Amino acid sequence: MNNANTTSNSALIVIDVQESFRQRANWAATSNPDLVRNVNRLVAAQRAKGELVVWILHSEPGTGTVFDPERGFNRPIEGLEPAAGEPVLTKTSHNAFTTTNLQQQLTQLGTREVLISGIRTEQCCETTARFASDLGYDVTFVTDATATHPIEHRDAPAGRTLEEILADPRTLTTDAITARTEYALAGRFARIATTDELTQAGPTQDGTEGN
Repeated sequence: MNNANTTSNSALIVIDVQESFRQRANWAATSNPDLVRNVNRLVAAQRAKGELVVWILHSEPGTGTVFDPERGFNRPIEGLEPAAGEPVLTKTSHNAFTTTNLQQQLTQLGTREVLISGIRTEQCCETTARFASDLGYDVTFVTDATATHPIEHRDAPAGRTLEEILADPRTLTTDAITARTEYALAGRFARIATTDELTQAGPTQDGTEGN
């Protein structure tokens, strides 16, 4: 977004697409190997329209986890780069609003729509979408620009390898997680969209489709 802009009708929220996740063993089972590519396509489209891109990073200070800023992984994943003037906000809650000034920034710009992308589909992304809807924003959830990982059953023993987790029939697969998220959001909290739908060329002035 150009620093001179004082309004933005829409905001692309890129949630937690950070190096922290790549330090976890379950990164090998990520649902969306095209995540960075699709996020970059959305970012490029937003910038081309002069609309806002907001980068959210998750932080867990003092925990010693991969989200502890002392570990040095709280930065955008390789291949993503915030532009000058694009807000980079750090959150400590699941949704992107509660522990940041995101709502204040969007209000100042007159933003009406938010586009949701990031990690993880059913956690921080879905929670942000629900929260944004309750705040009155029009929410578009770009599922193929989100990613998640298999979820163990609540009674599963701790400390298992990724192979053991994947072999457990009680483990919720990434396909099931994604489907459940879309079912829960669609028609209630958000419109479901794809990266292709949001980045394809619109009609030209003569009514024909652009390249």
